[in-house]
Order: sequence, then structure tokens, then C-alpha cells
Amino acid sequence: DQGRRLADATGATVLVKGGHLEGEALDVLLTDGEIHHLRAPRIDTRNTHGTGCTYAAAIATFLAQGLPLGEAVRAGKNFITRAIETALPLGSGHGPVNHWQAARDRYKEHHP
Repeated sequence: DQGRRLADATGATVLVKGGHLEGEALDVLLTDGEIHHLRAPRIDTRNTHGTGCTYAAAIATFLAQGLPLGEAVRAGKNFITRAIETALPLGSGHGPVNHWQAARDRYKEHHP
């Protein structure tokens, strides 16, 4: 509801992340009056440091590569999900996501 209010009030595209909610990792993209649900399984890990920044940077990168907005957000969601799945427990507390493995997997997927 808050995402819809923000999109209606500003006319902007809004991406609401659901990473801190219970259940599956559900994000909602509101654009041009449409609502898109982006779902991924919740990954049980403490190594989630940098998820928001990584997600935003991945989306920006995919947009710069010419992907339409919806595809760029979906690719970003897949990227951050993979980065969380392969994160290593480095340091104490919340370790960082694994950018390298997510980028490597994406590259291999598109350059077999």
C-alpha cells in the first residue's frame, strides 16, 4: 500500500524490497500503474551485508546494458538472490553478499 501511495503521489516507479519480512523474499515493482511481484526463496543466512546497494547497482548495470526496466529489475533480483545464496561467513556479524560468484554465474549463463 505504501509503495502504491508513493508511486501515485510522485508518478515515479517504485521498488519495495521485502527482504526483512517473514516468508519468501517478495519484492514489488510499481511502474506505469502496473504491479509486478518478484519472488525468491528466503535464504537462511546472516551474510546479507550490502543487499540493498548490490540490488540497486545490479539494476542500474542492467539498465545501462539496455534491458527494459522490468527485465533489469528481474535480473537484479536474480543477481542479488545468487549473491546471497553463495555468501561466505567472513568476519563477525553479518558478512557480505558474494558479488563475484553472482557476476560469474551471470556471465557463464550468457556466454556458454
